[in-house]
Amino acid sequence: MSTTPLFGRKPRVLVTTANGRTGSAAVLELLRLGHPVRAFVSRDDSRAAAWRSKGVEVVAGSLYDIRDLRRALADVQRVYHCPPFDARHLHGSALLALAAEEAGVEVVAMMSGWNPHPTHTSVMQREHWITNNLFRRQRFDVIHINPGMFAFTYFLGLPAAAHFGMLALPFADGLNAPPSNEDIGAVAAHALATPAPYLGRCLRPMGPQRVHGRDVARVLGEVLNRDVQYRPVSEAMFVKFARAQGFPLFQIAQVRHYARECREGVYGQEPNDHVQSVTGRAPESFETLTHRYVGDPTRVMPGLSLGSRWSAMGLMLKAMFSRVPDLDAWERSRDYPLLDAGVLAHEDESWRAAADAGELVLMAGGRYAAKGGAPPTAHTP
Repeated sequence: MSTTPLFGRKPRVLVTTANGRTGSAAVLELLRLGHPVRAFVSRDDSRAAAWRSKGVEVVAGSLYDIRDLRRALADVQRVYHCPPFDARHLHGSALLALAAEEAGVEVVAMMSGWNPHPTHTSVMQREHWITNNLFRRQRFDVIHINPGMFAFTYFLGLPAAAHFGMLALPFADGLNAPPSNEDIGAVAAHALATPAPYLGRCLRPMGPQRVHGRDVARVLGEVLNRDVQYRPVSEAMFVKFARAQGFPLFQIAQVRHYARECREGVYGQEPNDHVQSVTGRAPESFETLTHRYVGDPTRVMPGLSLGSRWSAMGLMLKAMFSRVPDLDAWERSRDYPLLDAGVLAHEDESWRAAADAGELVLMAGGRYAAKGGAPPTAHTP
């Protein structure tokens, strides 16, 4: 695999969903490492202009249009694929895999998750499992980036914490070592910069310590300079607040399963050294990322702000009077491929065995053999 393919230039890296939480962090880290970076974005807007001002090449297009993917992948050697969290995951990822192989891409670092397995209750996690296995069978090499519950999820209720001292989360006593968006993006960038040690591997960025909801409330209180109390909430109340904040039903329908998994210990493993070993620096502390996300809540969710006490009260009232949708019925109405007897990660023996080894659930196929890149193939327009 080449490290300086053309006249000493470092390999060009394409980042999909480059305006996203970890995609944007990966772009910045790749620039710092001296790589030419191409950002694939959905719209050519002010954010695209901001990337260009930093020396990033921008391609605007659709992950679901092969013509746009071919433009984006021209003369690209490596890819960080960070698919959007929506119902088109499998379509977009499969199309990118085909286009990347056609373009002769050397290696793809692919965002996945900690909990995929083939009979998961969540449609999204089954599609992650499919794409994990699909990418391993292409002619390019693959690196799996599979964090657990992201740190930003703990801050979605930031206005209520800031104005009423209440941190409401659906995680009960579940533990997690949440990684920051920035650490996840940095792991992807460094793995692509020096991919040889990581080909075929599963890299799980984690924070430096496990946290409980009470720990989050304590740190938030210190940063906000007020008392904040942790209030575990039911799945129904979580759904009401998520609807009030404008989250898409597809995301809510999936995250309810991940919240239950958190309660059952799926994300509670002791922290590993992946951030340190891949990037050469320690993972960010929860205190550090709390200061960052409180200072700029849009890093948590576009449009999020601390707001005023009245706006926070309005959101709480909207949530309280919101109807709890029947998410199972909604998924059936969308004709998603649901299972009659799906199981969550902790209920699946194959997932538990893989998790104990710090690995993803993957199809049997022997030891991963590095492929060393593939020449581009011709296509018929």
